[in-house]
Amino acid sequence: MHSTDRMKRRSSRTWVRLRKAAQVLALLVFLGLFLGIRRRIPLETFSTFLRLDPLLTLSHLLASRALLAGSALSLLTLLLTALVGRAWCGWLCPLGTLLDLLSLRRFRFRREAPAESLRRVKYVLLMATLGAAVLANLSLLILDPLTILVRALTVSIWPGLDWMVTNLESGLYRIEPFRALVSSVDQLLRPSLLPSSPLEYRGSIPIALLLAGIILLGLLAEKFWCRYLCPLGALLGLVSKVAVVRRRVDRACKGCEICSRVCPTGTIRSSQGHISDPGECTVCMECVDACPRTYARFGLAQKWVEGWNHYDPSRRLALGSIGAGLLGVGLLRLGPKSAPPDSPLLRPPGSSERELREACVRCGACIRVCPTGALHPALGEAGLEALWTPILLPRLGYCDFGCHACGKICPVQAIPPLTLEEKRVRVIGKAGIDRDRCYPWTSDRDCIVCEEMCPLPNKAIRLEQAVVSAVDGLRYTIQRPTVVDEDCIGCGICENKCPVDGEAAIRIKAVA
Repeated sequence: MHSTDRMKRRSSRTWVRLRKAAQVLALLVFLGLFLGIRRRIPLETFSTFLRLDPLLTLSHLLASRALLAGSALSLLTLLLTALVGRAWCGWLCPLGTLLDLLSLRRFRFRREAPAESLRRVKYVLLMATLGAAVLANLSLLILDPLTILVRALTVSIWPGLDWMVTNLESGLYRIEPFRALVSSVDQLLRPSLLPSSPLEYRGSIPIALLLAGIILLGLLAEKFWCRYLCPLGALLGLVSKVAVVRRRVDRACKGCEICSRVCPTGTIRSSQGHISDPGECTVCMECVDACPRTYARFGLAQKWVEGWNHYDPSRRLALGSIGAGLLGVGLLRLGPKSAPPDSPLLRPPGSSERELREACVRCGACIRVCPTGALHPALGEAGLEALWTPILLPRLGYCDFGCHACGKICPVQAIPPLTLEEKRVRVIGKAGIDRDRCYPWTSDRDCIVCEEMCPLPNKAIRLEQAVVSAVDGLRYTIQRPTVVDEDCIGCGICENKCPVDGEAAIRIKAVA
């Protein structure tokens, strides 16, 4: 090997190492921001990765007809892609890095990859997502890679890890020599990394299964999700067609096909001189490192726009996919809703049903930051159109009177960024007492929990004196709670703390 070739090989190996280091660093930063929520870092910082996502920005722009200042960060991703192709996918995407770390290559048994035409699916999903967004529907953003990861970490993985740690601590604490150690470790973990009390979220299983399914698709082909399904990858792939820097192959290439075998996205075509499609190449540099004679390299593009391939979106495919997205929205809106019109859902403070349907990107960041576990992903309460948008379930958690984090962390302001003073006067719902279940009303027993818990300066729950008779005929005075409707903001702490088993005796209903 000539000295020049050795220098090129050394350089290519350095680039591969840099790429892997960038992947690990980006994933660690992503996880660090996820964990750092409870360490009082600026909440807006957590949404940095979501704001770098051009698919979220474009879809939200089409749905809300508004471009937020924070969303301009996604232009950096588009600029990077226009310069060097899908480097986001190969260098920075947290889900892509996770799929590399959990590669199932050893279990694939050399089976052939699916047909190239399957690559069209990601373009269909992209166009359908944008078509639905035109009608102010962002349901398909549940398939955005960043929302998939944030949502799964929030609702499934982290609560599952917390459950495991809690049970392990409970078991070890029964052993006398371990008690001091368990207590010390628990103080380190809570509440900085794990919640003070275990949180359980509805819908955690399907959300976890979505991520698990994406990982298991690696049994069919290397980076199956990135090749065939990722709508963000499809968007960046289209931009990569005009990238300034692209992969090139010297004419002296002998056709050893090593590069074809190591390409994780299977985009190198041995039948066409080992060229590759920049729309599918994730700039992983593996082919450059593997080439024994350094015939493969990345350099300035030799033409403005790369040629179109049979799996790239044709005009018919694009129009059909957009039409499918529009038709799907129409069918969803014509279909039955699980929640009747007279029982609206409780939503985060300041947000409305319409705003969440038209602006929420289903990322789950608000659910992650809620300190009491009050916010949960919606399931079928408002139909599929509102799937996995945040709803407030007071029996499981309450809206903390001293917290306005959900509005600060939302990357698209589907939950408005209210100040704490503004949030404290926003009405979420109204409390109502079921006198058939309330102890003071049904059993003449003293219970003033709801009044004690009400955080408002002028209590929205007042106590009325009532004289009742005991079994022995003696008369005594008890206090019965009543709600002052005009003062209640519906924070839900009264319902959450109500000691009645099962359904609470005081419940919050959304204001229509």
